[in-house]
Amino acid sequence: MNTVVPRFHGKLTKWNTDRGFGFVVADQGGQELFVHVSAFPREGRSPVIGESLSFELELDKEGRKRAVRVRRPGDPQPRASRHPRQGTTEGARRRAPERAGSGSFGSVLIALLLAAGVGWFGYSRYTERVEAMPTASQSLVSPAQTAAPEIASPAFQCDGRKHCSQMSSCSEAKLFLQNCPGMEMDGDHDGIPCEQQLCSGPFGGG
Repeated sequence: MNTVVPRFHGKLTKWNTDRGFGFVVADQGGQELFVHVSAFPREGRSPVIGESLSFELELDKEGRKRAVRVRRPGDPQPRASRHPRQGTTEGARRRAPERAGSGSFGSVLIALLLAAGVGWFGYSRYTERVEAMPTASQSLVSPAQTAAPEIASPAFQCDGRKHCSQMSSCSEAKLFLQNCPGMEMDGDHDGIPCEQQLCSGPFGGG
């Protein structure tokens, strides 16, 4: 963005032709300002004391104000220098490869992201298939092994038998005596049933 530099108006009050400088007094404030011959247009006319001028202000190395870019009334405005345009063109040429490089880098980055997404999707599908497949140990089990249930022994039940005459062995009489209430097979209550019929012997075995 170009900044508009203010211009001031005044008159040339002093001029030293041999040394190439003089002083101009601004209409606003009446301050006397230094002006050098290089600030005037290069048209061949020498500065004349008392002539009206317009100018811009700058600070010299010592911080003092001086008149620069002097113009006379009726002078055409100076044409813009072509160098900035050339510099702009060169800058555009320099930026063009940079933009092209950044664009190619962006394309590569997008391609990498797409490849990563496709790879991740394929890996997810592969994992699902592997999890759905039976393991080797499961596939080696024969149908007979998987189908054959365990044969459970029949559970003991109290069927109402209470007397020794109803028992088939001493072990069966002991089982009924230990698990079923109201048994009438242990008259002396020593824990050995049917001592006369089934569980004879010194240890009650039979």
